[in-house]
Amino acid sequence: MTNKNRFISFEKSIKGIKLPNLFTFPFYYQAHQIVKIAAQQVQEYLINQKDWKHNFGLNQNDTGLIIGKMFGVLVVENQNKQLGFLAAYSGKLADSNAHNYFVPPVFDMLTKGGFYRPEEESLKNLNKKVEKLENNQEFEEAKNNLITQNQSAKTELEQAKTELRKRKKERKIKRDAASKILSQNDFENLKDELKDESLKQQYFFKKLKKEWKERLEIAEKEVSFFTDQINALKNERKQRSNDLQQRLFDNYKFLNAKGDSKSLQTIFNKELDIAPPAGAGECAAPKLLHYAYKNNLKPIALGEFWWGQSPKSEIRKHASFYPSCRNKCEPILGFMLEGLQVEANPMLKNPAEGKTLEIIYEDEYLLLVNKPAEFLSVQGRNIKDSVQTRMQKKYPNSMLVHRLDQSTSGLLLVAKDKETYHHLQSQFIKRTVKKRYIALLDGILTKKTGLIDLPLRVDLDNRPHQLVCYEHGKAAQTKYEVLKVKQGKTRIYFYPITGRTHQLRVHAAHQNGLNIPIIGDDLYGKQANRLHLHAQYLEFLHPKTKERVSFLVEADF
Repeated sequence: MTNKNRFISFEKSIKGIKLPNLFTFPFYYQAHQIVKIAAQQVQEYLINQKDWKHNFGLNQNDTGLIIGKMFGVLVVENQNKQLGFLAAYSGKLADSNAHNYFVPPVFDMLTKGGFYRPEEESLKNLNKKVEKLENNQEFEEAKNNLITQNQSAKTELEQAKTELRKRKKERKIKRDAASKILSQNDFENLKDELKDESLKQQYFFKKLKKEWKERLEIAEKEVSFFTDQINALKNERKQRSNDLQQRLFDNYKFLNAKGDSKSLQTIFNKELDIAPPAGAGECAAPKLLHYAYKNNLKPIALGEFWWGQSPKSEIRKHASFYPSCRNKCEPILGFMLEGLQVEANPMLKNPAEGKTLEIIYEDEYLLLVNKPAEFLSVQGRNIKDSVQTRMQKKYPNSMLVHRLDQSTSGLLLVAKDKETYHHLQSQFIKRTVKKRYIALLDGILTKKTGLIDLPLRVDLDNRPHQLVCYEHGKAAQTKYEVLKVKQGKTRIYFYPITGRTHQLRVHAAHQNGLNIPIIGDDLYGKQANRLHLHAQYLEFLHPKTKERVSFLVEADF
């Protein structure tokens, strides 16, 4: 049940559930049991409600534009110490940003009588005026006439130049011949005649250039009559659009647990010196927290889940929980969580603490380590401990030849000097190094072998996630070979041809890849005790002995 302030009571008993001591850290969490119950209730509402229609792409017969959505639930306690929850969605739902079941947006730009709709209509009218001018028949004729005149001027002036050069050459020949047969007086008279002829031809050429310049100026003015109007309208549109954007940024004002308020303008422009990203403030988490603070509801726990088909570029599994996006939400939530006791950021904790690096081979030129899972290859922004820093303490001139994801375990090659490094790195660049990974997939893969070819790029709104992108992505290819299927899980070999960030993880989880995430993939699948991905085998040419050497370390899963 819901009341006027969107507080939703639990339909299922929550008696005996121990509440969390600290509020959810939104960028890395496992959904609390009470959050899962709230989310299930929202999902049942989504399945059964008849108030609006939105194409989530969950039915086989769904056609047209399919848009999955991120939903959020915030478990709260009201002033009567009753537990309930709030629900929200990111962006618009069924082409609207306001539905009774869900909390409203922080700022409703579509409210009747507000400034947004009239200004939006004015911008649309400017667009229509620009479009009308750009498609004007007289404008089209003026542009074509200018093109024609330019071409004609170029052709005629080139012909005139050619004629000048020809006549000049003829005068030289005539002058050289006459110098041998004419008297001095007659020769001087001839030279004067030839000079007059040259001056006359140059005069007519200059006159021709002037005539064409005047013609082209007239043609350009005919075009400018339209382009000046179009540019003026575009400049007005740009300025009014920027003004509208700034006004929106000023009206998106967020509360925090201390009762303070900040606008998008302040959070991004003034404090971070960057423009707010598109859609900032429209995600579920900021909506939920703002509404809770505004209505004196105490936040207890948060969770966000995806509902519907996955976007083509991202990896989103239906009904699965996901962390808040970093690019848009991290600055906003950083302010909104002030005053709440929040779980510690696990990304600030050194995952390699207490772990040792096993060296499986070493000589005077190189060494190989068996990197544990959850161990940085190189130092991060907040954590300095890594394979690289530990190796450089022991061997100051050492360098990692390649890298593994923090969550991936396995063979990592280290060069002890620059010459060895360049030799080995060259082999990786030329793809003469043989690599094999072993993984355990969270599902059954029926096809035994194959090639995955999905270009990848970083998700600028949610680093370090990667997107499949055919427009801006870098080529990424992976061969695979199924070893065995047991108890609903698939053990598999991966042979990466390229070495993009998160390549194997995305290629496994993406709907156009294997569509089965690796067990323990907390970015593209579900959390587990660890990521079940291990760099098992490495083969390369030893830079000094010139022999092919190979190394194998079995996974511990």
